[in-house]
Amino acid sequence: MTPEPSSPPAARRQRRHFSMIRTFVLADFVTLGNGFSGAGAILAAMQSLATGNPRWLWVAFCLMPVALVMDVADGRIARWRFRKSPLGADLDSLADVISFGMAPAALAFAVGLRGNLDVAALLYFVACGISRLARFNVTSAELSDGTGKVKYFEGTPIPTSLLLVMVLAAATWQGRIGDALWGGVWNLGPLTLHPLALLYVASGSAMISKTLRIPKF
Repeated sequence: MTPEPSSPPAARRQRRHFSMIRTFVLADFVTLGNGFSGAGAILAAMQSLATGNPRWLWVAFCLMPVALVMDVADGRIARWRFRKSPLGADLDSLADVISFGMAPAALAFAVGLRGNLDVAALLYFVACGISRLARFNVTSAELSDGTGKVKYFEGTPIPTSLLLVMVLAAATWQGRIGDALWGGVWNLGPLTLHPLALLYVASGSAMISKTLRIPKF
């Protein structure tokens, strides 16, 4: 009697629902909290534009420090529990791009940085943030000490963009948003620039600098 052919390994393997989520450790869920906070800030900024209600800006501003707390906590939790997942580093970078790259840019647009040169400055800032995180992922091994901990950052860390958010929050508190933005507006022929957008250019340039070395504590 001819034996039945055995099933291929892939067919024999039991399928498990949410198999990717099952590989997450506690630190990964905290990292997701970082990304959720940043995404929530972006949506709140969009809602403020859609409704004209500045209260949504404050919802966005309040979510930003929550994202920072999550960003700091995930690494400490991973070290405390001695558990890291293969997705951890990439997950952290993606969450940071949302929370500290896109969210500050969306908030700037919502408070009034909407000129064509303003938008160019915001896009430059986001591109610098993405590039900075990609470079860190590639060079972190060579920048680390014997324990595997990175000794210093090349360029300013992307969470420093919270300083920009603080400036926007202060302007919002004083009612200096929209046409009343600090620094006014420069009309350069068909181009429009709010000087406040230059802070984003400076921040983005500092992130991709190789001469700035910031100790990591």
